[in-house]
Amino acid sequence: MMSRKHHHLRLAIPGALALSLILFACTTVPDAGRSSFNIIPQAHLSQMGLTEFEKIKSQKKLSQNSTQRAAVRSVAERLKPVVPVQNAHWEFVLFEDSAPNAFALPGGKVGVNTGIFKVAHNDAQLAAVIGHELAHVVAGHSGERLSTGLLGAVGAAVIGAAIGGDDTATRNIATGAAGAAVMVGMRSFSRGQELEADRLGALYMARAGYDPRQSVTLWKNFADHTRRQGGSRVPAFLSTHPLDSTRIANLESFMPRALSEYH
Repeated sequence: MMSRKHHHLRLAIPGALALSLILFACTTVPDAGRSSFNIIPQAHLSQMGLTEFEKIKSQKKLSQNSTQRAAVRSVAERLKPVVPVQNAHWEFVLFEDSAPNAFALPGGKVGVNTGIFKVAHNDAQLAAVIGHELAHVVAGHSGERLSTGLLGAVGAAVIGAAIGGDDTATRNIATGAAGAAVMVGMRSFSRGQELEADRLGALYMARAGYDPRQSVTLWKNFADHTRRQGGSRVPAFLSTHPLDSTRIANLESFMPRALSEYH
C-alpha cells in the first residue's frame, strides 16, 4: 500500500500542474470581456482546422448554385473586415446539404449548407449565420472545448488517484461519475459558447451594416423549421445547443448593444 506521504505527493503534482495551466493559459475574448482558457497552440489548432476542412471538402458535394454561392461570398466579404481576429486564412465553402446548418473550424475555415437558405431568407439573416460562425473562430471556442476537456480528464484521473487502494470497483464508479459530470458540464459549456457566438455575431453583422434584429428573425425561422420537423427530443440539459426560445431571448436582451453599432 502506498504511504500517505507519497499518496499526497501523487495528488499534489497533477493539482499544481492544473493550477499552472489555468493561470498561464487564459486570454480575453474580444467584445465579450470574459477570460478564455486555452492550452492548445493556435498554430496547432489552425492546422487541425485545415486538415479537417480538406477532409470534409473531399467527402461532401460542393454546391454549384451560383446565386447562393454569390450570397455567401458577398456576406463574408462584408463581415471579414469587422471581425477582430489576426492571421486567419478565411475560406468559405457552400456545401450541397439539405440540413439548415453551418460550421466553423480554427484558422478561419467556414462551411455553409445550402439548407441554411430554408431559414435565412435574406442577406441580413445569412449574415447572422456567418457572423455566428466567425464568432466561434474569434472566441477560440474549439480550443477552449479541447482544453477544458483535457483539464476534465486530468480531474477524473486525480479522483481515481484519490480513491487509491485496491478497491477497483469503487475507484471505477467514482471515476465514471466524474466523467459523467464532465460530460454534462461540457454540454452546458457548449451551450454557453453558442449563446456567446449569437451575441458576437449580432455585433459583427451590425458593424458590417446589417440590421442585427434580423438575427432574432433568423432564430424564429429556425424555431418554425424545428416545429415543422417535429421538434427536438433531447432534454435541454443534455443538448450541446440552447433551445431556440433561449437563443431568441438571449439576442433580444442583447439587442440594445448590437443596435448601438448599427449604422
